[in-house]
Amino acid sequence: MAECGCGRSPTGQCIGWHNLSEEEYQQKLKEHQEKAAEEKDED
Repeated sequence: MAECGCGRSPTGQCIGWHNLSEEEYQQKLKEHQEKAAEEKDED
């Protein structure tokens, strides 16, 4: 996997978010943050 060049990826690795509209990006970011919080709570 390549390094993120657009700065949108929360992982630092390219996950294709450069192709998203701003609205789609904000939704994906929210989903990612919620999932990360859930996983953290499980630890």
